[in-house]
Amino acid sequence: MSILRWMSRRGGDPDAMDDGTFVDLAYRFVLGREADAHGRDHFLERLGKRAISRDLFLRILIDSREFAETRLHSDLSTSLHESRGRFVRSLPRARRIVDVGGGCQGSRRGAMVEMGYPYPFERLTIVELESAERHELYRTQSDEAETVETELGPVDYLYQSMTSLQPIPDGSVDLVYSGQSIEHVSRADAASTCGEVRRVLRSGGVFALDTPNARLTRLQQDDFVDPDHKHEFTHHELSADLAAAGFEIVQTAGLNHAGPIRTREEFSKREIARRCGVFAEIEDCYVLAYVCRKP
Repeated sequence: MSILRWMSRRGGDPDAMDDGTFVDLAYRFVLGREADAHGRDHFLERLGKRAISRDLFLRILIDSREFAETRLHSDLSTSLHESRGRFVRSLPRARRIVDVGGGCQGSRRGAMVEMGYPYPFERLTIVELESAERHELYRTQSDEAETVETELGPVDYLYQSMTSLQPIPDGSVDLVYSGQSIEHVSRADAASTCGEVRRVLRSGGVFALDTPNARLTRLQQDDFVDPDHKHEFTHHELSADLAAAGFEIVQTAGLNHAGPIRTREEFSKREIARRCGVFAEIEDCYVLAYVCRKP
């Protein structure tokens, strides 16, 4: 339901409302609370002076930090998707990209393009298992290997395990991204994957990845949070494994801040969903994120 339609049901025609009624209803609909005196007086003054329009006033409320933290995200999965998109959009410009596990069930363009990677590329190769080999949650209609043309560049598919990136040549790739995929193989196979990523990257190339934080997921529940997960990493484990594979970790970040919770009783999916974004304190976030460089 649109804001103006909601207002018309609660208070009549928005165009016929005085500014005070409009402001009061906007606060209730957008922020879910009564207008505080300072905010109400501030916006009434600016509306009265025609310094802002009513449309701009509504946009200010919708773009506010309060709306983002308390009203925008209540579902953890959609909130994590937004946070992961912000991480993808922060990755460096690259000509040749490999996305490990980067299929997107709703689009042949792939996850990186759908999440808003901002730069044109010469080619992006998505490495995925054939549909029949995936968990039933992730199966698709077909495994066509055709190249998909996107506004950023051509996307092609390589249907095989991520533990081998053959036939991609040594030192031929600028950026490898692994989004929510490395936890779908065993820790030993993840180490093999990291070795293959290092092989295909050029010197100075970037390996970026994000994966659930086991410190938080073990507080959420005893079992893995996805039935197809094989190993959920702690920050200590994954940072050690990346270093052992020969990578220099140049950035660590966390997605969706959970706070320094220590007990299962403190865990709240709703609160973590509200804390959408990219944060510096990696171990206190629901998802671990890394940007690594091949020396």
